Amino acid sequence: MRFAIMAEGRFMRQRIIRALMKTSDFEYTLPDELIARHPLAERTASRLLHVDGPGKRFADRLFNELPTFFRPGDLLVFNDTRVIKARLHGQKDSGGKVEALVERIVSDHEALMFLRASKPPKPDSVLLFAGAIQARVLGREGELFRLAFDPARTVLEWLEHYGEIPLPPYLHRPAEADDDARYQTVYARDPGAVAAPTAGLHFDEAMLARLRELGVSSAFVTLHVGAGTFQPVREENLADHKMHSERYVIPAATVAAAAATRAAGGRVGAVGTTSLRALESAARDGVLRAGGGETDLFITPGYHFNVVDRLVTNFHLPRSTLLMLVCAFGGMDLLLRAYAHAVAEHYRFFSYGDALLIERA
Repeated sequence: MRFAIMAEGRFMRQRIIRALMKTSDFEYTLPDELIARHPLAERTASRLLHVDGPGKRFADRLFNELPTFFRPGDLLVFNDTRVIKARLHGQKDSGGKVEALVERIVSDHEALMFLRASKPPKPDSVLLFAGAIQARVLGREGELFRLAFDPARTVLEWLEHYGEIPLPPYLHRPAEADDDARYQTVYARDPGAVAAPTAGLHFDEAMLARLRELGVSSAFVTLHVGAGTFQPVREENLADHKMHSERYVIPAATVAAAAATRAAGGRVGAVGTTSLRALESAARDGVLRAGGGETDLFITPGYHFNVVDRLVTNFHLPRSTLLMLVCAFGGMDLLLRAYAHAVAEHYRFFSYGDALLIERA
């Protein structure tokens, strides 16, 4: 009962803080030339901004120095989701052009999708993608359209043959041949994401081997990143924002690894905000449990973290829920100052950009 009262008190405190906060509190100015539109030649060649939450300071480093920040007995948790070729181009049966982006696959032959067309297609109309795939519009679910694909193949098989990697909209370019490999982590194995867990893009096999040699353990979660991650926060009051939902799974082996790490005095690190959201979603009452489901966890300043001590992440868009998350983790004032420093020092931003290692405040 005492824990329940304490937990409820924390949740109430966060709700009060969120109610007082504005989306504009998370604004910063980013010159367009600092958006990294292509990856570097080597995954580990990026810069690293080390943000020390407890010490309220930050320092410029290189990503290939990351192992020096860890000690034997620490744990790094990675998101093993695999990006699917979720973007399709085609036409309506009326002849008008349509562009589709999968939000999620709901069965072997159905998917929820964002559609862009001059006029929204009507229920029971047929779309033709890539001159090869017929898909029937079953109806709308909010902003999304539910489509039934030709059952000759599964949705995943159709996408693999005719889809393209769904690069983030702020890159303002079509996917290229190199993106098939580079917009994918080297450990990706469970297909379902429509956006990469981009902190993991910095790791190559040699970096993972160095961490293992140092005695740093690895564990995995799966969170299939949805297209909602790119949706803007339209409400000025954070309390009014409805967070998008994403599917996640926490294996029993990951729960055991986190418990063993904590018992031995080690630190639990999350590679990416998606890994962090999955872990914290599975430990809302303070106890990390195996399993999965849907999470719409909206982490803002005032949130009490139950699992993660350190976070490897990329730079996030102004006014975004991910910027709010890292401000909650490392301290809002410190993170906004760190971002201003990164802009002044010409760090590369967003999916193909540079990285941060944040120690929890």
